[in-house]
Amino acid sequence: MNKEQTVERNIGKSNSLWLKLKKEVFPNYELYIMLLPVVVFYIVFHYGAMYGILMGFQDFKPMLGISGSPWVGFEHFKNFFTSPNFFRVIRNTLSITVSQVFFSFPMPIILALLLNEVRTRWFGRTVQTITYIPHFISIVVVCSLVRAFTADTGIITSFFELFGYDGKTMLTKPHLFVPIYVISSIWQEVGWNSIIYLAALSAVDRQLYEAADIDGAGKWKQTLHITLPSILPTILILFIMKMGTLMNVGYEKVLLLYNPGIFDTADVISTYVYRLGFENASYSASTAIGLFNSLVNVILVCCTNMLSKKFTETSLF
Repeated sequence: MNKEQTVERNIGKSNSLWLKLKKEVFPNYELYIMLLPVVVFYIVFHYGAMYGILMGFQDFKPMLGISGSPWVGFEHFKNFFTSPNFFRVIRNTLSITVSQVFFSFPMPIILALLLNEVRTRWFGRTVQTITYIPHFISIVVVCSLVRAFTADTGIITSFFELFGYDGKTMLTKPHLFVPIYVISSIWQEVGWNSIIYLAALSAVDRQLYEAADIDGAGKWKQTLHITLPSILPTILILFIMKMGTLMNVGYEKVLLLYNPGIFDTADVISTYVYRLGFENASYSASTAIGLFNSLVNVILVCCTNMLSKKFTETSLF
């Protein structure tokens, strides 16, 4: 093949690629324009912000910037691992997140299963609306309600006084912080999180229930052998994603609920990072701890995904 034939062939390939792009992309250019803001958002605020990870390996000085601050390697990681606060914040974070996995995660599934059995439409819609509403309430308002209800004169405290409670404000007792946090989270999110399970239940073939009913299977056996296996892939996907946040406890709610008297059980990684960064101006140390937290979450997601793929063939990737 001579030089002219090679050039013609390359031109032909370029023209065919252009025609393919023109045929497949340009007729749908409106969709790409709609997608553009989302792409820009992730590039600027997610991928672009990852440049700040370098602060975790520096003695960052705002006046010098990232490019001018001196490098210290893994010093901040070592300081965190040897700090007396390390085991406390890890323990508190895991106590909240593990409790949420055991108690909060199954609740939307149970609610969706119960709503799926409701045959009175107005009643089912009323229950859905009532359980959805707390999700749209500001976290500040939710925490204010929790504080008011668990105060020494609050309705919840007064109720438990009937069973021998001493009547003191519940949020002053360290051992009650985790139950209060988890129960309030269930109340706030159970309805909203049940939506995806209700969508999965709506896709279950009704003929399976009819066949099971003919065979004499009751509601409980139908749930065990038809309903749960049908929505198991959805449950596993959401469980894998939940495991990716096992080390994450939002600092906003904790900051709004805790006080110095319950630091021993309420102080978590996110609030510790918040205090280091905003109160102590230790930007490098807070970045290092945040990076450690993120790496643990990535490892948990990968391990959970691998196990799910191995035993159930359901996975995120």
